[in-house]
Amino acid sequence: MKLIDSLVIAIRSLFANKLRSSLTMLGIIIGVGAVITLVSVGRGAQAAVTSTFEQMGTNLLYVMSTSYEEGGMMAIQYGTMTPTLTLDDAKALERVPSVVAIDPVNENLVEITAGGESKVAIIHGASPKYQQVLNHSLASGQFISDRNVASRDMVVVLGDKVAEDLFGSDDPVGQKVKIKGKRFTVIGALKPKGGAIMGVSMDDIVVTPITTFQTRLFTQRTARGEDAVQSIAVQISSAEVAAEVTDEIEPILRKRHRLSADEKNDFAVISMEQMVGMFEQVIGIFTIFLGAIASISLLVGSIGIMNIMLVSVTERTREIGIRKAVGAKRRDILTQFLLEAAMLSLVGGSIGIGGGWVVSKAISLIDIGGMTIHSVVSPDIVILAISVSIFIGLVSGMYPAMRAARLNPIDALHYG
Repeated sequence: MKLIDSLVIAIRSLFANKLRSSLTMLGIIIGVGAVITLVSVGRGAQAAVTSTFEQMGTNLLYVMSTSYEEGGMMAIQYGTMTPTLTLDDAKALERVPSVVAIDPVNENLVEITAGGESKVAIIHGASPKYQQVLNHSLASGQFISDRNVASRDMVVVLGDKVAEDLFGSDDPVGQKVKIKGKRFTVIGALKPKGGAIMGVSMDDIVVTPITTFQTRLFTQRTARGEDAVQSIAVQISSAEVAAEVTDEIEPILRKRHRLSADEKNDFAVISMEQMVGMFEQVIGIFTIFLGAIASISLLVGSIGIMNIMLVSVTERTREIGIRKAVGAKRRDILTQFLLEAAMLSLVGGSIGIGGGWVVSKAISLIDIGGMTIHSVVSPDIVILAISVSIFIGLVSGMYPAMRAARLNPIDALHYG
């Protein structure tokens, strides 16, 4: 029997039991749709993180109060809660060749209020170099100055989303806001930057002088009793000199922290490339984990196909006997039932891909606190989903098809 004849018979058989075929495909539809949705959203989040870091610039290094070993995100050690970096450490790094600008940064989560409005945002204690190092632009007013840092002034610069939520379309410059019960004067507002890191929008920020942060908001000291700095952003002349600058930073900080030769670094120097890699690694693992959970539906769907195909073999025993009696071979019966199972999976998988694409695009339209997750449905996901669907159909239909092919034609004709 020709393959086309087996295909026609398989299609007729499936259409003869439309409801049963539809219910059988349901598990595959849900499974493939869930995999497409979760993987595409995960890839979208991964692309968003990469885009955000690229906006910040690839010529950045971060010095943090921790120890770092090669191997990625999981190698960062956070065993010591006591910070180790200071403002003097940041000043010492300004002398390193190829360093363009230094910005010491502290951050924390705060509630900022103005009038009857309130907003939860990330507050950054920073220096005047913050704007240059992190590529922010002013929409109005001015940025914090060296005088603000020296005087520990109670002033803030608002991110675009914070300014909009608190003051609407009004210019916030000159307005008063409260943070931890203390009054601050708004001296500037930033232009929209877009992007988010770990679910935090780059526009949901408030910037204040780092000395104000250290002494009036969140006091934290090193083991030596100095005002602590959580991290130091180092802008370098180009990404190509990152390794060279790192090698020059380490001995400076080790000497300042009085570390002996056998002591490990109590700080980490991480390039933007490493940081992007760490975030992508975490998001990638999370995406795979979610995809694996969604794949359970595919397993359930494959069991459903096998079950229905076994029922079909039982119902069509006499038909199989008649076909064998008139000359059908084992491979013809085997091919027919395999085609039926494969078609159930293929059609179900195709519907699942369409449904997953629609859900993914719908998720992209949802605004979560000013942020959206742009899903990425790439061709390789679609090809993988189709391939998996067909594979599941063939595997699930193999046993029922073999059982049908092995039926004795005489016993089959006497069945029922």
